[in-house]
Amino acid sequence: MRRALFPGSFDPITNGHYDIITRGIKLFDEVIVAIGINSEKKYMFSLEERKHFIEEAFKDEPKVKVVTYEGLTIDFCKEVNAEFILRGLRNPADFEFEKAIAHTNRKLSKIETVFLLTASKTSFISSSIVRDVIRNHGDYTVLVPDSVRVHP
Repeated sequence: MRRALFPGSFDPITNGHYDIITRGIKLFDEVIVAIGINSEKKYMFSLEERKHFIEEAFKDEPKVKVVTYEGLTIDFCKEVNAEFILRGLRNPADFEFEKAIAHTNRKLSKIETVFLLTASKTSFISSSIVRDVIRNHGDYTVLVPDSVRVHP
């Protein structure tokens, strides 16, 4: 089985994330969306909300599993038998940041990182932009899957 781990904080999941996962399920037998737990980070949405948003978005896709994890991503990959880490790239800055992480992960393990370029229609979207739109009462719904609903 070709299993990929798509790690992130997903605070919240965006249409960019959704696109990468959807394209990833064409390449892999299973995509594990892994929500990393970082106790030092302040999130807008609780872990349960973030998990629910993703599970709802992919409720009809059996090849997508949603889990949470702590610690090093490569250690969690080993735990769930994922041979690949799936990452999306929006721009050159993402590439430079992700390249360093991929090289480190490859040095510490045999896990390969697979990069997908984001679709041009979603390449400008980030979770931080979505959070800013939500905080300022803008129409965030065009930036996220339908499963992401915020109650004012």
